[in-house]
Amino acid sequence: MLAAFVLAEGRLRQIPVSTAADLAQPQVVWVDLVDPTDDERELVQGVFRVELPEDEDLEDIEESARCYVDQAGLHINSYFLHQDNEGANNVTVAFHLNRGRLLTMRQEELAVFRLFRLRARVQSGFVDTAEDILLSIYAISVEYDADVLEGIYTALDEVSQSVLKRSDEIDDEKMGETVAHIAQQEDVNGKVRLDLMDTRRALSFLLRSRVLDREQENDLREILRDLESLNNHTGFLFEKINFLMDAVMGLINLAQNKIIKIFSIASVVFLPPTMIASVYGMNFDLMPELQWQGGYPFALALMIASGIAPYWFFKKKGWL
Repeated sequence: MLAAFVLAEGRLRQIPVSTAADLAQPQVVWVDLVDPTDDERELVQGVFRVELPEDEDLEDIEESARCYVDQAGLHINSYFLHQDNEGANNVTVAFHLNRGRLLTMRQEELAVFRLFRLRARVQSGFVDTAEDILLSIYAISVEYDADVLEGIYTALDEVSQSVLKRSDEIDDEKMGETVAHIAQQEDVNGKVRLDLMDTRRALSFLLRSRVLDREQENDLREILRDLESLNNHTGFLFEKINFLMDAVMGLINLAQNKIIKIFSIASVVFLPPTMIASVYGMNFDLMPELQWQGGYPFALALMIASGIAPYWFFKKKGWL
């Protein structure tokens, strides 16, 4: 998808794009590509004389490949958090800033960009330049990360209530679900931390590049301060996750020890009868079962029943 935007009466407005002349209009301040086709890539590269990165270039983790300046302008490849039903992952967005125009390219639509377009469309004066657009996207990204971290804390608090206050009601299946839920929150928290670290690197590079005016630099420093506080919060969440994981594993160990204790007691109880039976065996002259025609089938049925009864009892108690 290829979209172009202009500023009209202080608001961001999308214009139709069908030819190179539509993109070449001097009023165009932002060109956004989402999983572009080959024709769309060629159109943008031809109009703006810039080489768009390939998919494998977007995943390069070297700082020199993610943030640099050349004759085409300023280039930043930065992570943005993306959540869906399958979990969370970091999507790389390529930014190209040159001569008052911003180009962005990514492989997936992101909630951060949808929220930015909504605000820039309804709030007059929300952005005035391409640099404002870039900074606003990063500011909304930090807000989005904060919301995600708040969601993680809420989810972990629910786990705390179920683990620490109603531990006796948690069965094996519930414990397994709890462990998986905690692991999922740890994964999302790690993705947020990576996103924050990469955003800090990109913003620091943008500040050193000196393409912003004084007011924009102040806004950027404010974003960096918010980012730093969120980064510290991810460390707190990691500690909370580790504590809850240890607590759940402790409950699992207690449940296992309880089962082992039951079997140990049963073994001790049946040890003396077993020892007596082992010593005396069947060494008696008066044994009616020797002359009983149904003695052998009765013994087999009794052995089967003695094996099933303990299993049924432990299963009913939830110990198996």
